[in-house]
Amino acid sequence: MPNIRTRLLVVLVVLFGSLAMAGVPSPSATTTVPDSLWFDGSTLAVQNGRFVDGNGREIVLRGYNVSGETKLEENSGLPFASVADAKKSATALRALGGGNSVRFLLSWAHAEPTRGTVDTTYLAAVTDQMRAFLDAGIRVYPDFHQDLYSRYLFNSGSWYTGDGAPKWAVELGGYPQESCGICLFWGQNITQNQAVTKAQYDFWHNTYGLQDFFLDTAQKTMAYVQQHVTDEEFAGVVGFDPYNEPYAGSYDSGQSSRTWEQNLLWPFYQKFRARMDAAGWQGKPAFVEPNLFWNSNISSQKQEGGLLDAGTLGPRYVFNTHFYDQKAISGILMWGNASDGQYATDFSAVRDRASAAGTAAVVSEFGHPLSGTVSGKAPTVDKAMYQALDSRLPGASWWSNPAASGSVLSGNQWQWDIYNGRHHELMNDNPDKVQTSGDAWNDEDLSVARLDGSGAVTLRQDARLLDRVYPSATAGTTLAFTYEDRSRDGSTTLTWNPVPSSLPNVSQLVGSGQYGLLVWRSGSGTAPTELHLPASIPTATTTVVSDLGTVYGPPAYTTSTPVAAAPEPGGTGSRRLLLTDSDSGVLHYALVTNGATSPSASLLAAAKSELAAWATSHF
Repeated sequence: MPNIRTRLLVVLVVLFGSLAMAGVPSPSATTTVPDSLWFDGSTLAVQNGRFVDGNGREIVLRGYNVSGETKLEENSGLPFASVADAKKSATALRALGGGNSVRFLLSWAHAEPTRGTVDTTYLAAVTDQMRAFLDAGIRVYPDFHQDLYSRYLFNSGSWYTGDGAPKWAVELGGYPQESCGICLFWGQNITQNQAVTKAQYDFWHNTYGLQDFFLDTAQKTMAYVQQHVTDEEFAGVVGFDPYNEPYAGSYDSGQSSRTWEQNLLWPFYQKFRARMDAAGWQGKPAFVEPNLFWNSNISSQKQEGGLLDAGTLGPRYVFNTHFYDQKAISGILMWGNASDGQYATDFSAVRDRASAAGTAAVVSEFGHPLSGTVSGKAPTVDKAMYQALDSRLPGASWWSNPAASGSVLSGNQWQWDIYNGRHHELMNDNPDKVQTSGDAWNDEDLSVARLDGSGAVTLRQDARLLDRVYPSATAGTTLAFTYEDRSRDGSTTLTWNPVPSSLPNVSQLVGSGQYGLLVWRSGSGTAPTELHLPASIPTATTTVVSDLGTVYGPPAYTTSTPVAAAPEPGGTGSRRLLLTDSDSGVLHYALVTNGATSPSASLLAAAKSELAAWATSHF
């Protein structure tokens, strides 16, 4: 197995169930993240149903889950074999994948291998690996991950495995022999495997004090992280995801999925929230997930939920959900590919639920298998999911009704595992079942990244799909956004949102290129609006048409340059477009495209005139 590089730390006395360390100050040295500008690096908060930074700008988090490697034993529950691999991954995630955030997976089993005692060596290692992302300008929200409750519920010859709870937690329960019956997909174990259902039931009812132990470990973990990163690094930690994909296991007599959320899940989140406060995370939200089946797109699996009875969640919580197209994954319930607007309704339900709860939303997992019988759907399924994150509308109706576009959702694709296809995982500790292919976990293969023969990180999906234009920060209120990525399905270019013929000059300017269009109303701050610039839209050949100015090849940023380009924080080579206004409450728009080569001044002026008239007529 790969060696794990850890720091040697002094372990001090643990008092009152926390890792507060008397007389040991937090790291005081603050190293500014490379390429940071004056408005970068502030702590995020939730205000008026949006993530906002210290400058009052709306923030969109986009990126990946790091990583399913945590679910394996080959690196002892760590996302990476070493800090060097974490740094390599972080740089590539920013530069190749366009991500500004990660959901960072942690393992309860490795954080608390012995009941009541945390492993500070594990906490030191995960903190060092987390720091690799923070220092690359990537925001982080950790997640105590579990699937099927625990790997220790499965025997050595099983077809499936799990992750999450420690061995001692399973031994307390004396659970029945695992058996899923006729299960074609690992997820069927959630409801059909009695070992899994009984263990989940015990956790939510705090049998044997299981929940109390988990909460103690979570508090100690959060305290450790807070105490072992700098203030600047801690500002990049957005919040904490308490529990991945919660499910009751089984319901008590008369209980429903909705009342289970109300009486068991929500009280757990409130307890976790209190532990966050005690650990020094008072200003960061809990990223709370509802019953995992609340938004299933298969009617027979759907269960009422969405934290409907939790009242107004407000700024101390974020509505956090997942979405996978189970119909497409089944290979039976959806025969063809996804199409324009395929998931508009599903993702609008996420927006509406978060809005009703008075908080921000994030889709912290989405994606589609990249090998196997249904992998051919991935180019269209994933494109349609990104489209639904960007806007409520199909491309076919976006230009004619942009005011209905809605908020831009934050989301983190599953997953970013650089070891994809080169694992060495003994499934359920069985030396005769060494897993090497895909994600090495229950035959899954969803990682968008891998290492090539030379050890460099490379993408496994079309870069045009993954590395996208998106409004990472909006100085004011986002009114509408769309991005036509021109990603490919084989040799076919997928164009779901062509510029309409009613805007002939804009259409000519864009041509067959990629384009993004943001419409916003300015706020009162002075920090600029930011759009991520993919590698496929190089600065020198980027065209911007905005009411703030038109430019081909934006100049370097200054506070007095309304349309400019600059590196993104982190020193990874990734770039951003910066749009600076000097007003408040004013309608603005900006089109960015790589479709033109040295466009004429007259074409730029004509395109600007068309966009101005279009924006005025629709907003």
